[in-house]
Amino acid sequence: MLKTNVYDMSGKQVGEIELSEAVFGVTPNEAVVHDAVKNHLANTRQGTQSALTRAEVAGGGRKPWAQKGTGRARQGSTRAPQWTHGGIVFAPKPRDYSYTLNKKAKRLALKSVLSAKASEASIVVIDAIKMDAPKTKEFAAFLKAVGCDTKTLVVTAEADANVVKSGRNIPGCEVTFANLLNVYSVVNADKLVVDQAALRKIEEVFA
Repeated sequence: MLKTNVYDMSGKQVGEIELSEAVFGVTPNEAVVHDAVKNHLANTRQGTQSALTRAEVAGGGRKPWAQKGTGRARQGSTRAPQWTHGGIVFAPKPRDYSYTLNKKAKRLALKSVLSAKASEASIVVIDAIKMDAPKTKEFAAFLKAVGCDTKTLVVTAEADANVVKSGRNIPGCEVTFANLLNVYSVVNADKLVVDQAALRKIEEVFA
């Protein structure tokens, strides 16, 4: 049975909570995690790179010199790829890099990374993450109090503007919500700081 301590925002232990074996106790599947991370990075690519081919570069309409008799290599255009200011061979063009990953694979990948974090004792459960106003200094003090002042992923149950604004200027800190949790963010973080309500929501969805 998996158990972990529950802390308040001052870093004081206020109890214990049981973690779902179905979400936090599975054997991590590295291959599926790799696929999920690759998929996330591909889907976030803008794909806006573009260069001109020889057909699109301005100029070069006239044959620079006669085909024969000059002693030089034959040329048909000054915009061929071997010329300065010539076009690019196989020029990159805007494209969509995104692709879909099997739903079951996505779920297994998320369970795998959450289970890995749980086995490393890298999940810190907070009874409630709330901020009365956007205060970066107070939020940084909270993270330090719970021992998470390195790369940290903070997960809340619902969108909270005060929490988001408080954490967005802290280097290495990312704030997300239970329904937006993704494999890449979990893998990229050293510690996972989870609101108790968010934890229950994650277990409800993925168990």
